[in-house]
Amino acid sequence: MSEEQNLVSEADIQAWADGRLAEGRRAEVEDWLAARPEEAERAAAYRALNEQLRAQYDPVLVEPVPERLEGAVLRRPRWRAAAAIAGWLVLGAALGGITGWQLHAQRAAAPLAQADTPLLAHRAALAHATYAPEVRHPVEVGADQEQHLVAWLSKRLGAEVRAPRLEAEGMTLVGGRLLPRDPGPVAQFMYQSAPGRRVTLYVRTEAPDQRETAFRFSREGNVQVFYWIDRKFGYALSSADLDRDELLRLANVVYRQLNP
Repeated sequence: MSEEQNLVSEADIQAWADGRLAEGRRAEVEDWLAARPEEAERAAAYRALNEQLRAQYDPVLVEPVPERLEGAVLRRPRWRAAAAIAGWLVLGAALGGITGWQLHAQRAAAPLAQADTPLLAHRAALAHATYAPEVRHPVEVGADQEQHLVAWLSKRLGAEVRAPRLEAEGMTLVGGRLLPRDPGPVAQFMYQSAPGRRVTLYVRTEAPDQRETAFRFSREGNVQVFYWIDRKFGYALSSADLDRDELLRLANVVYRQLNP
C-alpha cells in the first residue's frame, strides 16, 4: 500500500464519524474522503449510524432499571448493574444497525422497484450529507461546464439526464458529480441559494420502466428527502437547509421541468 493510501487510516475514518478529530486533521480527512466517493459514503454511513444510536438509546442511560432486572441490581452494586444493562442494549443496537446497513448494501444491486424506494432516499441522503457541507470540493464538474457535465453523466448512466433550471426559485447550479453504485453509477446535481443553502438532486437509472410519480417523504438525520420514480429513473431531492414545505415546492418545480 502506498504512502498516499496510508494517509488516512480506518481509525481516522471512525474518529471522523465520531467527531473526535482535531480541526486540522478533520480537514485533511475530509479532503481525502472528497476524492474517494465510496469511502466518503461509507464514512457518512458510520456517522448516520452513530446519530441513530445516540437518538434511540441515549435515553436508556437515564431510565429506571426494569423490575425484571431488579434482582441483578440487588446482587451487585447498582452502578455496575445499570452499566452492564445499558452496555448490552447499546451493543445489540449497534450490531443490529451494522447488520441493517450490510443488508441495505446487498439490496443495492436489485432493480429499483417500488419496495426499493426507501433505499433510494437513504442513499440520496447519505450523498447529500457527504458533499453538501463541502467548501473546497462540493462537485466534480462545476456549473461553468454544465454542457460537458450533463453529456458526461448521460453517457455514464446510459440515459439522457438533465439539470433542472432553478434560478427562478433562488437556486443556482453549483455543478455535479458521478457517484458509485452497484450495478450502475448515479448522478448528483447540487444547487445553492444566495445565502448558501444547498439542495442536491440524486438521479438513478437501472429501473424497470414504470410510472410511480407520487412524491414520498423521508428523513435521514437532519436531511429531508422527497423522492419519486418516473419510468426508468429514480429521483431524490435532498436538503438539510430547507424545511419540508420549501423542499416539496422545489420538488414540484423539478418534476415539471423533467416532464414538460
